[in-house]
Amino acid sequence: MPTEILMPALSPTMEEGKLAKWLVKTGQEVKPGDIIAEIETDKATMEVEAVDAGKVSELLVAEGTEGVKVNTPIATLLLEGDDAAAVPARSAAPSPAPARSNPPPAAPSPAPARSSPPPAAPAAGKPAAAAPVAAAAPAKPPQSGTAGGEARIFASPLARRLANEHGLDIARLNGSGPRGRVIRRDVEAALKDGRPRPPAATAVTQMPAAAGTPAIAAMPDDKIRALYDQGSYDLIPHDGMRRIIAQRLSLSKQTIPHFYLTVQCRIDELLRARESMNRSAPKEGPRAYKLSVNDFAIKALALALAQVPAANVTWSEAGMMRHKYSDVGVAVAIEGGLFTPVIRHAELKSLSEISNEMRDLAERARKRRLAPHEYQGGTTSISNLGMYGIKSFEAVINPPHATILAIGTAEKSPLVVADKLEIGTLMACTLSADHRAVDGAVGAELLNAFKTLIEDPVRMLV
Repeated sequence: MPTEILMPALSPTMEEGKLAKWLVKTGQEVKPGDIIAEIETDKATMEVEAVDAGKVSELLVAEGTEGVKVNTPIATLLLEGDDAAAVPARSAAPSPAPARSNPPPAAPSPAPARSSPPPAAPAAGKPAAAAPVAAAAPAKPPQSGTAGGEARIFASPLARRLANEHGLDIARLNGSGPRGRVIRRDVEAALKDGRPRPPAATAVTQMPAAAGTPAIAAMPDDKIRALYDQGSYDLIPHDGMRRIIAQRLSLSKQTIPHFYLTVQCRIDELLRARESMNRSAPKEGPRAYKLSVNDFAIKALALALAQVPAANVTWSEAGMMRHKYSDVGVAVAIEGGLFTPVIRHAELKSLSEISNEMRDLAERARKRRLAPHEYQGGTTSISNLGMYGIKSFEAVINPPHATILAIGTAEKSPLVVADKLEIGTLMACTLSADHRAVDGAVGAELLNAFKTLIEDPVRMLV
């Protein structure tokens, strides 16, 4: 019997992804470590390696298929000694879902199209999992009857969600995916063509809510569109990254009680030290570096967390997670969203190490080539908008962090020092903190420790 290759979980939170590209063909021999496919998650494109040696007997999911669930079979592999004739025949249409005593009101996703015994009936109200397969696409999406007598539409979860949000009747769309499956591009094409929507369909955006609390409904899409003249805007469908950002930050503001603390840091000494260190730094070779103000901020925040361990925490219902290291995430803007790559154990690294590591992470973030472990986790974050001329702002905490530091632009200002007027370079730094995990006094202690370090950078070198 052939061995199934499953859609991998490329991160702990991944539920589905896009099979962007196959790098093997049917009949091709592969060995462990060979790259067989590229998978796109919400934030990155990653390569999938073969685990076993054998011959690719079938590619079950076509290139470009979106919404492929984790652990869905995407290909089969004949191992040494396997009989190709033993490969089971696959049906040309999806199997009907098992009958339910209480069918849900919404049309469920189709059951996997396989000739093997049908899966056990899912719990009432939950749709059967979809397993897209690669084959010649019929003219219209295949349908079959359900226990409730309703037609079943063969469509990806992402296509269903997009159609629902924009009030499209997905049953009217012709699918271009495997076996006529309606996929994302079919919904986007329908939106672009301005195809009619059923009058009863009203797409209402649901904001994520904390467990045990009702969802908060935003303004319905049809009412939003009614505020603007037709033809006065272009509708750009949200990609996976934008949706994840919206969900996580909505969750943050709904479930995390934020409070804010601001200090003005004088960074004249830091600027002089930075200039001196960059002037004497190697310009080429593996030891070359060029320090930025942000590198000093990363180091200062990491050391401040080490000095105030009560702030280096994460809230969980089971108890407070107090971290042993300072893993600092840094927001990096890219087209269509942002990444927050993490500098691990930043309190133990030199400024030059932080600078070079951050430069590498930022470059790969802009190409969407970061691995999940490089941008997930962390114990705190920094968001620096100083380069955009923003004087000060309050950042939204990135769950599961308990703090985030917002850094504004550095500008010269008049100061009173020892009853004398001086001109100094000030930089506003605002700490957003989760009041469940960090009390006001602890937050103030953390921010003052950061201020002491950033104003006297020699302390970071000891």
